[in-house]
Amino acid sequence: MFGTAWALLPPLVAIILALLTKEVYSSLFIGIVVGALLASSFSPIGTLETTLNDGFFLALSDVYNIGIIMFLVILGIFVAMINKSGASAAYGEWARKRIKTKRGALISTFVLSLLLAIDDYFHCLTVGSVMLPVTDSHHISRARFAYQIDSTAAPLCMIFPISSWAAAVSGMVEGYNGIELFVQAIPYNFYSLFTLFMILYMIFSGMEYGPMKVHEANANKGDLYTTPERPYADSDSETIENPKARVLDLAIPIIILFICCVCGILYSGGYFAGGISIIDAFGGCDASYALATGSIVALLLTIIYFLIRRTLSFTEIMDSVPSGFKAMVPAILILIFALTLKNMTTLMGSTEFVTSFVQSHMSVYEWVLPVLLFGVAVFISFSTGTSWGTFGILIPIVVGLGPVISEQMLIIAISACLAGAVCGDHCSPISDTTIMASTGARCYHINHVNTQLPYALTTAAVAAVTYVIAGITQSIIALPIGLVLMWLTLVVIGKTIGEKVNEGFGEKSKPDPINK
Repeated sequence: MFGTAWALLPPLVAIILALLTKEVYSSLFIGIVVGALLASSFSPIGTLETTLNDGFFLALSDVYNIGIIMFLVILGIFVAMINKSGASAAYGEWARKRIKTKRGALISTFVLSLLLAIDDYFHCLTVGSVMLPVTDSHHISRARFAYQIDSTAAPLCMIFPISSWAAAVSGMVEGYNGIELFVQAIPYNFYSLFTLFMILYMIFSGMEYGPMKVHEANANKGDLYTTPERPYADSDSETIENPKARVLDLAIPIIILFICCVCGILYSGGYFAGGISIIDAFGGCDASYALATGSIVALLLTIIYFLIRRTLSFTEIMDSVPSGFKAMVPAILILIFALTLKNMTTLMGSTEFVTSFVQSHMSVYEWVLPVLLFGVAVFISFSTGTSWGTFGILIPIVVGLGPVISEQMLIIAISACLAGAVCGDHCSPISDTTIMASTGARCYHINHVNTQLPYALTTAAVAAVTYVIAGITQSIIALPIGLVLMWLTLVVIGKTIGEKVNEGFGEKSKPDPINK
């Protein structure tokens, strides 16, 4: 079964079960066991050993994974400390006086996303922590907030040349100037561009459809969750008011965190050793090490800041450590299960299967190549839950076609790989970025997946049509045509199944019936 379509069975089992049962932990675990059964030829002892040794132990011993888990824990402590200091309440009160409408809250969230698009993990958790009090006060459902965080994370990183994603992509393109090729591919990254367009359209129109419509309607009545599952509800009630707290007590720690993480990226990329540019440093960085190191330094500096400000005592700071860790336990558990499941697909030869499949279908007409690569990338990313792993598989294959296709088609083909990887990542319940977005918005994970899926599929359908146009024209004219198609699609949806559930969307929000 190695290197065959069976390699994709374990993640598909986990995804289908998660969507049907709404239970993510057991679904992921069953997917892991299915992978272990296949890899061990259904041997009971072999299945147990494979599950532990090649699954969980390997995931937990990987230095990159440990760095990401450390970053999650430190961010949890960071948020708990800021909350305990009263800074979150102070910022929420400040923002409520200045941001008067739901539209204003969503626009503010989008603008902050633009400023923090250096890394998707950093973006999801930071935007979520900063803007949650604002979106809650304007009755924006947790699912809607999670959608906006998720849909501005990877898409923005994919169109910003100075980001961890640009660095990862440029490092996979051998024989070409990676950053230059990445920049040339931006106008053809249709899924990312159309997703951002859709977010802005939804913000200004107030239209929602699918399950999101129900969540927003309930949020208007004061229920931000809709479903009984609300794993972060206890932490929501822990907001503390402190007469000493100021808005700067939130702004300064966030700025410190941003600067420290950027410095961590530059340090891990060798910039401070000299003889290397900032772009090259981003290209050679270790994002996991950089974020973990940067966040530790930021945490220490923030502790010093709060002690100087006397908004927190040393005892209160230490109390934030276990409470912050506790808040991140759901995200860490899902992430560990997802990483273990990824190990199962690798063990079954998913990379070899995809490489063989793509190479055997490269004899099709050249104009079909972009949409074919887009579809394959969506499927791989959805099944494995990793966008980086997806374009890590596909980009070397596409670059190998360089001598037999035009330079313009090479750029479009690479863009299709990147766009498909982002799309599948958005749709997949086992994606690390999707998990981070749920965590940042404090939204029940399956709610986030169910409500985001119709929006992601809508954008994917328009992007697929646009890649056909791009394959035929091999011209940038495909982008404006695609944007028009995206706009027409949203207009039709608004007139058929969509609904403006946010009445008075541009008017001042009423007080929260639960908290006031």
